[in-house]
Amino acid sequence: MKVLLIDDNETITEMLSKCMSMKNHQCISTNDGRIGLKLISEKKFDVVLLDLVMPDFSGVDIIDHLHKSGEISKHKIILFTASSVTDSEIDALIKKGVHSCLKKPVKLSTLMQTIEI
Repeated sequence: MKVLLIDDNETITEMLSKCMSMKNHQCISTNDGRIGLKLISEKKFDVVLLDLVMPDFSGVDIIDHLHKSGEISKHKIILFTASSVTDSEIDALIKKGVHSCLKKPVKLSTLMQTIEI
C-alpha cells in the first residue's frame, strides 16, 4: 500500500514511516502542508494520513482545496490530530469527503486497521 503522511511533527512522521515500512507499506512523508498538497496532486496514494493543525497551510486548507477542485473523492484521507475537534467539525469534514478521523495519541494497531479498511 502506498501511504502519504502529512504532519508538521518530524518525530511522528519518522516513527510512522518506519512502522509503515515494517508493515510492507511504502510511505512518503512531509512536514509541510503545501508540499503535501502538491504530492497528492502529482502522485497516486492508497491512503493520505493528514494532520489537521499545521503552521502556514493546515490539513483543513488541504481538504478545502481538494473539495473545491472536486479532487477529494479520488483520495482516501484519514485525519489524525491532537487538536480538540468537535464531532460536528469531524462530520463536516467527512461530508466534504474525508474517510475518517483518529485522535492522537492513536494506537498503532488502530491506525493500521483504519488504513487497511
